[in-house]
Amino acid sequence: MKEATKASILLVEDEENLQEALKLNLELEGYEVTAVDNGTAALKAVKNEYFDLIILDIMLPEMDGIAVCENIRIQNNEVPILFLSAKNSSADRVLGLKKGGDDYMTKPFNLEELLLRVEKLIVKNKRIQDKDSVSSVYRFGSNEIDFAAQECIGKDGKHYELSKKETMLLKLLIENKGEVVTREKILQVVWGYNVYPTTRTIDNFILNFRKYFEEDSRNSRYFHSVRGVGYKFTE
Repeated sequence: MKEATKASILLVEDEENLQEALKLNLELEGYEVTAVDNGTAALKAVKNEYFDLIILDIMLPEMDGIAVCENIRIQNNEVPILFLSAKNSSADRVLGLKKGGDDYMTKPFNLEELLLRVEKLIVKNKRIQDKDSVSSVYRFGSNEIDFAAQECIGKDGKHYELSKKETMLLKLLIENKGEVVTREKILQVVWGYNVYPTTRTIDNFILNFRKYFEEDSRNSRYFHSVRGVGYKFTE
């Protein structure tokens, strides 16, 4: 039995025939479906509307499905994401799930199985949504970041308001703790694929983070620039 209110699904698929077939079958199951064919449109839709589920192709023009998923997660959006992909290796599955996907199906797929997985993800998400949500707070040293409120408490106990870009960059670096995040990845996930700030722009963000969080900004413990490659958060 479906809920009285139709569940809404964002379908991101650039293969026209498959998109039309999936949209039709999902609508026949009683879902409201918004269909787009690229990552740019997907992120715009997520920003403007609430969805109960996203069905996300990985091989997309402009911005691949993995980057779309990362961007959604960095914005604290926990909407369930079901990846669809022609890539069927275990490494591809692990990558999709590691980057924030909730499920992963390979093409070609069984329609009945897809519909079953869709229903299970939506029901599971509804149960979670019905519980009290808790703000996403991260603590390190004497510092604290509240991603949902876009604010932090720095090394000196002072409160600072964070811009949306600062919050997204902090979350990206912290989620990849101990790993170098390349400049290209930061540009794609935080700024978007069609806006390219200079390296100095990102460096200025890192300088701000050091001012907020580092006891000695000249000998960084947490935020590091890796020359020619990218940036890294460590504890």
